[in-house]
Amino acid sequence: MLLKPLARWISRWQNWLVAAAIFIAVLAGCRLWPHPPLRGWLPSSTAVYDDKGRLLRLTLASDQQYRLWVPLQDISPQLVDGVLLHEDRWYRWHPGFNPYGLLRGAWMTYVRHGSPQGGSTITMQLARLLWGLNTRTPMGKLRQIGRALQLELFYSKHRILEAYLNDAPYGANVQGVGTASLVYFREPASQLTLPEALTLAVIPQDPSRRLQAGQGTNNALISNGLADARNRLYQAWLVAHPHDASLKPLFALPLTLKPLSRMPFEAPHAVEQVLTTQQINADEHDAALSTTIDLDLQHSLERQLALYVKRNASRGIRNAAALLVDTRDMGIKAMVGSADYRDASIQGQVNGTLAKRSPGSTLKPFIYGLGFDQGVLQPQTVLRDVPTAFGPYTPENFDGNFLGPITATQALIRSRNIPAVWVASQLHQPSLYDFLQQAGVSRMASEQHYGLSLVLGGGEVSMQELAGLYAMLANRGVLRPLRLRAGDPQVEGTRLLSEEASFMVMDILRQNPRPDDAVGMQPMRMPVYWKTGTSWAFRDAWTAGSFGPYVLVVWVGNFDGSGNPAFVGVDAAAPLFFQTIDALHAEHVPMDEPIRHMPANLKRVQICLASGNLPTEWCPQKGMTWFIPGKSPIRVDDIYRPVVIDDATGSAACPPFDGKRTHVEVYEFWPSDLQRVFTQAGMPRRRPPTNPACNGSERVDGMPPRMTSPLRGSTYTLRLKQLSEERIPFTATSDADVRALYWFVDDAYIGRSAPNELLYWQPRGAGQYNIRVVDDHGRADQRLMDVTLVE
Repeated sequence: MLLKPLARWISRWQNWLVAAAIFIAVLAGCRLWPHPPLRGWLPSSTAVYDDKGRLLRLTLASDQQYRLWVPLQDISPQLVDGVLLHEDRWYRWHPGFNPYGLLRGAWMTYVRHGSPQGGSTITMQLARLLWGLNTRTPMGKLRQIGRALQLELFYSKHRILEAYLNDAPYGANVQGVGTASLVYFREPASQLTLPEALTLAVIPQDPSRRLQAGQGTNNALISNGLADARNRLYQAWLVAHPHDASLKPLFALPLTLKPLSRMPFEAPHAVEQVLTTQQINADEHDAALSTTIDLDLQHSLERQLALYVKRNASRGIRNAAALLVDTRDMGIKAMVGSADYRDASIQGQVNGTLAKRSPGSTLKPFIYGLGFDQGVLQPQTVLRDVPTAFGPYTPENFDGNFLGPITATQALIRSRNIPAVWVASQLHQPSLYDFLQQAGVSRMASEQHYGLSLVLGGGEVSMQELAGLYAMLANRGVLRPLRLRAGDPQVEGTRLLSEEASFMVMDILRQNPRPDDAVGMQPMRMPVYWKTGTSWAFRDAWTAGSFGPYVLVVWVGNFDGSGNPAFVGVDAAAPLFFQTIDALHAEHVPMDEPIRHMPANLKRVQICLASGNLPTEWCPQKGMTWFIPGKSPIRVDDIYRPVVIDDATGSAACPPFDGKRTHVEVYEFWPSDLQRVFTQAGMPRRRPPTNPACNGSERVDGMPPRMTSPLRGSTYTLRLKQLSEERIPFTATSDADVRALYWFVDDAYIGRSAPNELLYWQPRGAGQYNIRVVDDHGRADQRLMDVTLVE
């Protein structure tokens, strides 16, 4: 029975129902049809922040406006409600225009001839901003209404309100609440107080008049007219929010706004680098960029550079750069690209941390690290600092002098060139060139172009590349990329040096003494691992190193490449390096060094200090060195040797010695080139006596050691499943004067034992091994041994 009346009703109104359905479908189609987001209609600025959310810079958009897009949910709800209360109370319900508001505006403007009133809704104001409409004429107002209807048709109320708040005018070239809150209050739009929120709510209605400043200071402007408008809005606010009456004393305070001219302009080189990277890599524009910069550390470095340049201006030092990196996450905490960004005379806007410069001797630690890894040397290996030709290349030391025998540790600390070039000449797979390529050093010429001059700064690296290399040392040989954007991922990195080699290099750099003029009244107990560098013709002075969790690199020089005799690393850059560290320490910057465990495959062995080799009983001075078993080269000392002297003649005695009055003296047997250096230095060494009549028999030999295990020609069969637990015993008999035996497998030192004492060795696997034992007199025995494996 009910179906018939319903059918008659549908038949009577079917045309209207079809029309309504079509209308609803059109509305739904307009809303659902893809259309560009309102955010992209006008270009946006970018706000760059430090790692604690402090503003570093707000950039201009491409139309020279400050316009920072902030999502509606990140805008203070008090500001949103204040704008609706002040601008458009019926916003949630009207279709884009308010007929009552338009009629009231027309009546006041054209009939009463009062102050012009537009009667525009928020949607209409957004339409005027987006399409640049002239709404002072009736026809312009009609166009504005049409565009407002278009906006309401295609976008939700939420999106329209969000776009208006981000595009509303706030005086001068400031647009949007996100920008205005940063400019006038130095606060993000989400953290505004009620007085601040209502202040921003009333500005867009008449920004030029309401921002007219009264008497103010350099850092703030006072606007009485704006305060009056805000307070009137506050009275209307209390009607809906009576609980905010307790805030009335805040509205009685003078209203002060920060001037646009005082907008933050911090860490300019870092900000420009991150913005440039964004332009190259980003698929879409980010309105907010968070960096790894710590503004407190940034200010500290800037102060130290400015003070240092000012104090040393008489020496011709006018420019410097510095970079501070946290090795824990590889974040750049401070970047000072020049001594003064605004000084055109020093090309201050150039980012010196990206400039390619000769690194001088700052690459030497990595040469020694590669040498440690490749078995070329260990920290106490004695190197030759003597005139040396490497093919056509004949390097010299910085001071023009030669020191003769010098340990690897002292050669690196004292930055001797000849030993470093010799170590580099012994490197293979990788060479120093290969190592730098693996480390990502860019724009390098061919290896043949540099030759061994690369060791002494013949190539070019940037400060950021150098900081990454020193951070690699601090991180036990693992290279990880620097991070300037907080959102950049922390990667695992690539191992370039072993943990053992990195540790040994750091241990040497730790022993490098501070320059006298940089030592404070109370030197820090915290270790500093550092190295200096000076480029050819005194163009660049460097100091790079690590302390606590940080790596610091400083550079002193001129961007135009002009030299200055004052540009010496230890004299020009090292004082700045340590003054910066001292300043950070005085400012109570946490400097606890990250906990790093001792590398497992690293041992301490006793050596003869004169040669860096295993000591004999004749060695007068002994010490300890770090040693990588199976890698580090080591043999028995042969510098100190005994000679039997005939008491009557003072010459070497010939055997047999029975019936002769003789005594034994120990002489130093130095190679001829080192003997010459000692003589030139005024320290000639006593030459060992010889006796031609002895035909070489005057040497004291004694009985060499004799291996009792392993047996000559023996084969050891080990069980494969228990290989990790299998050990082979080594032992040997020796002469009565022997105190220590040194054991080698395939020329790799494996340990020390007393005569007739067992030393156990674990083989790597099946194969033939050459076993050698050397006593503390340099006498030796060796034999081959085979190892097989069975299930």
